[in-house]
Amino acid sequence: MFGKLFGRDAERPADPYALPVPRRQKNGTYQLRALGDTRVLALVEAADAGDWEAVKAALPPFDLGRDHEVLGQLAELDGLQDWIGRAVEEDKEHRATALLISGTRHISWGWEARTSARAANVTQEQWRTFYDRLQIAEEQLLEAAELRPEWITPWRRLLTSGRGMSLGAAVNETRRDAALRRDPLDLETHIEWVSQLQPRWGGEPGQALEFARKAFAAAPDGHRLGCVIAMAHIEEWVESDDRDCLQDPRIRTELREAAERSILHHSYERRLGWQGDYNIFAMALSLAGSSTASNVFRELEGVFTEWPWTFMADPEKAYARFRKAF
Repeated sequence: MFGKLFGRDAERPADPYALPVPRRQKNGTYQLRALGDTRVLALVEAADAGDWEAVKAALPPFDLGRDHEVLGQLAELDGLQDWIGRAVEEDKEHRATALLISGTRHISWGWEARTSARAANVTQEQWRTFYDRLQIAEEQLLEAAELRPEWITPWRRLLTSGRGMSLGAAVNETRRDAALRRDPLDLETHIEWVSQLQPRWGGEPGQALEFARKAFAAAPDGHRLGCVIAMAHIEEWVESDDRDCLQDPRIRTELREAAERSILHHSYERRLGWQGDYNIFAMALSLAGSSTASNVFRELEGVFTEWPWTFMADPEKAYARFRKAF
C-alpha cells in the first residue's frame, strides 16, 4: 500500500546482486556494507587484499569516472595507499584509473591525519602530514583528469582537496564548473559546494541554501538532486549553536516538498547506493521534526549509512533514536 501511495509497485523485482541482509542490531538497524551489492563487495575485497589484477577484473560493471559512491568505497580502505602507487607507475594502460583511486584515497588519508578537530586543536605535525597527502592527491587527480577529460569524479574530489589546502575561491569555482560542465545535475558536486559555502570555510550565512534552492529548481521531478536541499539544512544545523534551529514550519515544509519531488517521487530511480540519499533526508527531516521522516525510515527498513550521521557524536545510535521517534 505504501508503495502505491507514492506511485511505485509495492513489490519490486529482486536484485540479483543484492547482499544478504545481515543480522540487525537490537535497535532494528544495520549499516550498509559495500553499497549492499555483491559486485561492489568483490571490488572492495580485491582492493583490500592489494590485488590490482583482481581490482581491474571487478571494475567493468562500474564507471569510476562517474560513480562517486563506488569510488568512495575504495577511498576509505586503510592500507590501499601502501600498494596503489605501484599500479600508478607500472600499469600504463590503466594509469588514469590507478591515479584516480590513489588520489581519492590520499584525500581521505589526509583527513585521517588531520582528524575532525577544530583547526586550533590540530598539531603542526598533523598539518604537515595533511598537506603532504593532499598535495599528492592534487597531482594525481589533476593528471587523471587530463588523461580522461570526460570524468567528473576527479573534479569533485579536487574540490575537497582544494578546500583543505585553502586554494581560494577562484581555484575551487573553476573546479566546480569543470565538474558541472560534465554533469550539471551531479549531486555530489553540489553537496561538496554546499560544504564549501559554509561560514567555517569562508562562506556567508544563507549562501549555501540559496545555491541549493537554485540548483534543485532546475532539476526534473524525481531527481536525487533534492538531497542538496536536505544537506544544506543539515549544514546549517552543524553551523548553529541552536540544536533546534531546524524546528521551523517553513523548513519542515521545504524539506517535505523537496522529499516528495525527489526521493519520494514516482520517477525517482533507486540506483546503486540509493540508501545514502534516503539517509540524508532521514536526518534532515528528523532534525526538523517533520512527520515525513517516518515515510523515509519506513522505506529504509533499518538501513543506516554513516554519512551524514557522522555529524553526530554516535551516528548509528542517533539514527536508531530518530527512527524510533518517528
